[in-house]
Amino acid sequence: MATGIGFIGLGAMGAGMAANLARTNQVEGGSNVTGYDVVPAAIEQFVAAGGRGAASVAEAADGAGLLILMVATDAQADAVLFGEGGALAVLPAGSTIVLHATVPPAYAEGLGRRLAAAGFGFVDAPVTGGKGGAESGTLTIMASGSDAAFAAAEPSMARYSARMFRVGTEPGKGSTMKMAHQLLAGVHIAAAAEALALATRAGVDPAQFFDVVTGGAARSWMFENRGARMVKGDFTPTSAVEIFVKDLGIVLDGGRNLRFPLPIAAAAHQQFLAAAAAGHGRIDDSAVVKVYEMLAGISVAGAAGKGSRK
Repeated sequence: MATGIGFIGLGAMGAGMAANLARTNQVEGGSNVTGYDVVPAAIEQFVAAGGRGAASVAEAADGAGLLILMVATDAQADAVLFGEGGALAVLPAGSTIVLHATVPPAYAEGLGRRLAAAGFGFVDAPVTGGKGGAESGTLTIMASGSDAAFAAAEPSMARYSARMFRVGTEPGKGSTMKMAHQLLAGVHIAAAAEALALATRAGVDPAQFFDVVTGGAARSWMFENRGARMVKGDFTPTSAVEIFVKDLGIVLDGGRNLRFPLPIAAAAHQQFLAAAAAGHGRIDDSAVVKVYEMLAGISVAGAAGKGSRK
């Protein structure tokens, strides 16, 4: 039985996840975790963290009993698995595949059927907790898949998570859970931007407003995390604007399929679309505040620190 682990996608979150996995899966001669990313520097960073680097998807997947994908989209997942030089051509029969990406539930369901027909196990396992959670090994995972597939994947997923929820035995349930989660996440970021911009336009010190909210009933994890970036004007990407263009698009498609109205999610989606249209798609999703700054002629970061902070 194949015991190696392949990890595809060493980006903002994948890097930390794979590094935690590599450090805790050492065998004679080094780690049994082999990682690949389209960015060579990401592979070098993974090797420095204790993993084995691969020059291609196929090399990372060759001989792996478990293949973990932390890619951005369903199209990327398809390319990794089924494309030219893809993983399925070299994965041992009976291997298990874990998809941590945020994808449409229908895609996860269909992928589960395709992989089962080809003789592979599959766990639909979106994650939440951000770059920091990936690096500290404290992510939350919402996983769905057969008993056998989950048993094969659980020990490895535990290496980079603090909470793991088994939300179903069929692929698609995990992605459905993540879809609803991302509605809240995207709305919270857009609402944080709107509130900080309103306070700034009204003459309130946004840094002081941030302090008030984080100690009050309106606080949320997203406000604390993304609001801090808005106040500092630091938009170094940990999760890009384009990610929420995609994720809230998945939410709205899900609502349409269910004939379920989502007016608040739709409004937030428009703000992320506006940020992307203004050229901010590849920077941090907290840059959605720039839409409000542009409309109101203000700078949240520029106005920060003008009041007393205690």
